[in-house]
Amino acid sequence: MCELFIKADAGQWQSHTHSLRIDGVATSIRIEDHFWETLAEIGLRDGMSTAQLITRLWHEARAADHDPGNFTSFLRVCCARYHALIAAGEISPDRRVPIAAHPAREILAREEAGRGRFQRMN
Repeated sequence: MCELFIKADAGQWQSHTHSLRIDGVATSIRIEDHFWETLAEIGLRDGMSTAQLITRLWHEARAADHDPGNFTSFLRVCCARYHALIAAGEISPDRRVPIAAHPAREILAREEAGRGRFQRMN
């Protein structure tokens, strides 16, 4: 089992820092290349650069009253959710289909219903 992970491209876990501005404030984010690649893919699906996507995620997280204290962890979780939603068939794997074209409220409702069933079973 571990061979699938151990023999994967080691470059994916190399981390790099990218600088950007959010509302005119210079900041930098350091995460692994795998996550930079995933963020770039997510952004491109909706016609955004990686910096534009990160800025939008920042604003929407703040608007939802989330504390972005560990924003890089939030970005990693966004990437993991993106891949999990594709694997679950909730998001099209076709990169030409924008993320915004998917019914977010319906997907979230199905996830919530699934969590409720799992909690009742335990």
